[in-house]
Amino acid sequence: MASKTKGKGNKKKTTKKGGKTVGNRRSELKQELREVVGVQSKVDLVRVLFGVAFALVSIFLILAIVSNCFTGSQDQAGVESGRLTQPANYAGTLGAYVSYYMMHNLFGVFSLLIPVFGITVAIKLFLDDPRAIRLWKVLIHLTIIMAVGSVDLAFVQEAFLPQSIVQVLPFDLGGLHGKFVLEFIKHYVGMIPTGIILALLTLSYVGYWFIQVLITCVAGISGFFAWILASTKTDDDEVDEEDDDEAEEVDEEAEDDEEEESTAEEVEDNPQKEEVEVENNAPTTETPSTVIGLDLDDGLEVMVPASPVAAEEIVPLPSPPAEVENEAHSESGEVELSVEATHVEKQADSKTVSAIEGLEAYDPRADLSRYKFPPLSLLDKHEVVDLPIDMEELNANKRRIVEVLSSFNVKIVQITATVGPTVTLYEVTPEQGVRVSKIKNLQEDIAMSLSAIGIRIIAPMPGKGTIGIEVPNRESQIVSMESLLNTQKFRDTTMQLPIAIGKTITNEVFMVDLAKMPHLLVAGATGQGKSVGLNAIITSLLYKKHPAEMKLVMIDPKKVEFSMYNPIVNHFLAQVPDSDEPVITDVKKVVQTLNSLCVEMDSRYDLLKAAACKNIVEYNAKFVSRTLNPNDGHRYLPYIVVIIDEFGDLIMTAGKDIELPIARIAQLARAVGIHMIIATQSPRTTIITGKIKANFPARMAFKVSGLVESRTILDRKGAENLIGRGDMLFMAGSDVVRLQCAFVDTPEIEKLTEYISQQQAYPYPFELPLVSEDGVESSSESFGGSGGSTFEQVAHFVVSTGQGSTSKIQRTFSIGFNRAGRLMDQLEEVGIVGPVNGSKPREVYVQTEMELEQILADLRAQGKKFD
Repeated sequence: MASKTKGKGNKKKTTKKGGKTVGNRRSELKQELREVVGVQSKVDLVRVLFGVAFALVSIFLILAIVSNCFTGSQDQAGVESGRLTQPANYAGTLGAYVSYYMMHNLFGVFSLLIPVFGITVAIKLFLDDPRAIRLWKVLIHLTIIMAVGSVDLAFVQEAFLPQSIVQVLPFDLGGLHGKFVLEFIKHYVGMIPTGIILALLTLSYVGYWFIQVLITCVAGISGFFAWILASTKTDDDEVDEEDDDEAEEVDEEAEDDEEEESTAEEVEDNPQKEEVEVENNAPTTETPSTVIGLDLDDGLEVMVPASPVAAEEIVPLPSPPAEVENEAHSESGEVELSVEATHVEKQADSKTVSAIEGLEAYDPRADLSRYKFPPLSLLDKHEVVDLPIDMEELNANKRRIVEVLSSFNVKIVQITATVGPTVTLYEVTPEQGVRVSKIKNLQEDIAMSLSAIGIRIIAPMPGKGTIGIEVPNRESQIVSMESLLNTQKFRDTTMQLPIAIGKTITNEVFMVDLAKMPHLLVAGATGQGKSVGLNAIITSLLYKKHPAEMKLVMIDPKKVEFSMYNPIVNHFLAQVPDSDEPVITDVKKVVQTLNSLCVEMDSRYDLLKAAACKNIVEYNAKFVSRTLNPNDGHRYLPYIVVIIDEFGDLIMTAGKDIELPIARIAQLARAVGIHMIIATQSPRTTIITGKIKANFPARMAFKVSGLVESRTILDRKGAENLIGRGDMLFMAGSDVVRLQCAFVDTPEIEKLTEYISQQQAYPYPFELPLVSEDGVESSSESFGGSGGSTFEQVAHFVVSTGQGSTSKIQRTFSIGFNRAGRLMDQLEEVGIVGPVNGSKPREVYVQTEMELEQILADLRAQGKKFD
């Protein structure tokens, strides 16, 4: 008895345990299903509901119209009198009235196409890929069919149907539309021409669709037969074909080797023969200087750039197969080495493994998917007649250089001249044993001999055993912005923030990546091209970046330099929430904006830390691949380019308030995609201090007034000897390059901004975090003034940063922990943040400033006050 009871007890216990295991598994399955359905319902619920509504309404209309064709005569009297009590229509009283109106007052029989369009809309909403059906095309074709078809039926009814049949019809076949249009055309051209016109229209449209259907059928049949032929092909045939292909590749490779050897022999026989290969086709390619040899009277050689050569497309040669190399080794008599490739396991894509399931890759351009990049036709080409190479000028300069150097016992072996758009570079090869410093100290003597300004000596030339002497041309050429952007180099660049500045002496497009610089310092005297250089930088960025990928912060104390960019405020500009103008001109707003950028920088670093990323490129790649969850506060980070003009005026008026945030941004902001461009016309040490200069390794120097300014901007002399009008020196690291800056005129900028402004834009500019005008960390008293209560300031701060952290509020607003916690509870009460989530920050429910302003406006209307 005891054993029996014990057995029951064990059995019961086992059943319970088994039931618990099954229950857990069932609950897990339910939870997984609930998650999948939850994701789908959040994304597709509204779309599916609208699709069901369209389908039901369309089916109801089809039933009513079809029924009206048979029962319309029975319901006509009641419908016209408005006293229909017993409808014969299968869709009831509503169906009788609606079908009567559509058949009589619209398109007659062709009114049936209206609910057909509704069915099409429903199908589009039901599909997983809503873009599979283009509604606007369907609407256009159905409208044409209804408009023309109703007139055709009205013509057939009047011209061919006997009156006995017409009187029996419950409605006009073409409806009121067909009857009205037919009478209108017939009134002006008569019955027979009307029939001809309608026949031509109808046959043309039917013929168009017949050709489309025929093309589709032919393509389908040809594809079917191709599939049959491919499926009947045996594996042996494929192997034979692969062997034949490999043999052909070996033969072709051998022929190519023979051709290369013969070409090399020809070059050795004729060392002056030179082959130039460049790429052709739009966009135009840059034409770097190609040198040709010219013999001068005294035996020295002067090299000048040849005119641009007609370009041919370069086709890369296929890489030789590995088998050819093995065969060559085996023929040499050595022991043949057979190398087998090791097996490599296919690795899973880390992005998809950790990505959020059920979501497609994020497209940052989706909000402005119809945005079109500006065409190059907006820019002027500034085409000038190609100036012929003035050999007389080259010979004269060469002779003077040789004479000056000879007078100081410096003998020259060779001179090479490279003619650029503004200056000509003479590369001098001195005799062995001549000291470089001796030639370098003769700069003023050479300038006096040539009677020219802007002489610069490069001793020695980087990577060459020569000394460069740059001499301005008598007639310079304009370098248009269009000639820089309309190149394959700019079109195919992989730079994050490409800037096409100008052309070098060798006529090559000079491009740099602002994301790698990472900040740029621009200086130049008034009227020497500084403003044009800034416009060239901005134009390059606008032609390459989408509004979702880059934002500009423009600071212009002069109030007129950047005003032409006001129309693109909602596309590309970023500003603090309470800013009144797109381009910042008020010094107080400048300080507030720079402090706001510091807050934005800190917020981005917090996001990078949470995502375990080192820079903005890695972070955005993870976010686009859905590895990062937006519900955790993650967001796509566009690049922010801060452009400050007249920096000297800001330093004079604001001083340390300006310098400190700029230095902080310059030191830290590269990794989070915030880059600065500072321009000044007075590069003095009191303006460009060491704290700022140390964090701006890239410098653009136009002509300056003296040697001190040149050393301030470039840490060397040279900028004082430039000739102006866009002639500039660009320094990145220790390399200095002389360029002719691209010219962008004001009308070109206006056309560019007008083109962008006419396109779809964001509802408001990109908003930077809201901070006080005094600084990032402001006391609570400063938030209680005109800027709103502390509660409102905290609300803006939480929404802008996306972090509901009590400790962060405490540090930012310099308030106690208790008050910060009370403010957080008030934010939860009004629905801005979620409840406490352990040690993690609270979830922020409000995502945009517009939603927050609506909530705050409702609270003010209700008279509620929090503080």
